Amino acid sequence: MASLRDQLHGLVYSTEHGDICPNCRQPQADCCCAEAAEQARIEALDGVVRIRRETSGRKGKGVTTVTGIPLPDAELKALAKRLKKRCGTGGAVKEGIIEIQGDHREVLKAELERSGYTVKLAGG
Repeated sequence: MASLRDQLHGLVYSTEHGDICPNCRQPQADCCCAEAAEQARIEALDGVVRIRRETSGRKGKGVTTVTGIPLPDAELKALAKRLKKRCGTGGAVKEGIIEIQGDHREVLKAELERSGYTVKLAGG
């Protein structure tokens, strides 16, 4: 980890290259930090997809979250689109977690098991 002084005095923009990544100090076009972070996220998974219903911090509205899917970000978004279409509702992908509006745990479990994933219902 760089010292505070190095963090505050680093180059953030160059007229030659444009924006500079604060982590690797490379131009944004050549930066590989996002790919490395995505690869680390996928490697940290245990191969079990967990589905749970959450309401905390959502003003009482229920959301079904799907975590642990070992797919890159683009494929995860495509899977989320397919799951949202199957449930007939909206949702989002945030930090590797698929959020589907409403309580659709059983539908999602059947759909993911059909796709070949090991699925567990987690939480309440």
